[in-house]
Amino acid sequence: MDNITAITLAKLFGALFYYSPKSKVTAPLMQALLHIDQLVNWPDPIFIGEQCNILANHVEDPDLEYQFSLLFEGQGTMPAPPWGSFYLDKEHLLLGESQECYRRFLQQHGLRLNTGMNEPEDQFGLMLMAYAMLLENNNYTAAKQLIDEHLMKWSSAYLKGLKQNKISAFYRALAVIVEHYLQML
Repeated sequence: MDNITAITLAKLFGALFYYSPKSKVTAPLMQALLHIDQLVNWPDPIFIGEQCNILANHVEDPDLEYQFSLLFEGQGTMPAPPWGSFYLDKEHLLLGESQECYRRFLQQHGLRLNTGMNEPEDQFGLMLMAYAMLLENNNYTAAKQLIDEHLMKWSSAYLKGLKQNKISAFYRALAVIVEHYLQML
């Protein structure tokens, strides 16, 4: 996968895992997402195409915004919390030791993630956007470090939980596609 494609996909997936589907950021991206199977030379293009069909069948779901809220913002028990510290810290604490380690990593590489929301930086979508920023700055060593030392340590557990959620077929399919993207990295 070339650098521009890796950046584009990291931004796209990062936004979709961070912003609600009707937000100003993600609403214009939804149509591109439906054709993601054509943007990359996927190892299993038929399977990714099937996931895109699932996305297409659910992108206009009137409950998609509510599904996002349940999965990413937390109303009650979240089936798959999107923060690394939940998976990495013994007591499943947000803002724990792993979050502090990641925050230091971001500071060390001059990244500030100011989205206007008060949220731990180790949120899955934010981490993908940080990865894209490092690639854009030609900081390939730090980008690889982010993936290897921070994201991959917990992303499989997170994506497994998201793929098993009973709330949203859209986000199950998106989790499958992103899992394949991360494997390609």
